[in-house]
Amino acid sequence: MVLDVFTKVVFQADTRGEYLSDNQLDALLNFVKDGNKRIDIVNRISSNSSTIVTNAARSLFSEQPQLISPGGNAYTNRRAAACLRDLEIILRYVTYAIFAGDPSVLDDRALNGLRETYLALGTPGASVAVGIQKLKEASIAIASDPNGITRGDCSALIAEVATYFDRAASAVS
Repeated sequence: MVLDVFTKVVFQADTRGEYLSDNQLDALLNFVKDGNKRIDIVNRISSNSSTIVTNAARSLFSEQPQLISPGGNAYTNRRAAACLRDLEIILRYVTYAIFAGDPSVLDDRALNGLRETYLALGTPGASVAVGIQKLKEASIAIASDPNGITRGDCSALIAEVATYFDRAASAVS
């Protein structure tokens, strides 16, 4: 079950039969304060998703040309398109996790069982992980650009964003 940050905190306190602690309330308040920054980052990644995915795949194939060579896992347009599709899906679910402030949506909807699927298909998980790291680099570069974004320190939020990509990369390799 995927829960937003607020529901999760309330559910945990209710399970223990306790009121929300000052620390929990402060954490939720900080989540709200970062809300506009979070939305800005999601909007930036979403509006640049096609470029992010295309450039990540281009860089991956440049570094690992065996993938697009005859016999390679991304050889033929159909297989290369499937690779782009998978990277796009992972990027989309990372944006959901960023918005929710919780990786469970990424785990539950995209990552659970993905490694096994790739193994069954003969897809090199390590190569997919490299592609995800390339998505991460491009997304963080776009999200970190201070122009036209809500002012304030975004370092903790950018670090959080990085963890979602790292989680996805480790799930497939």
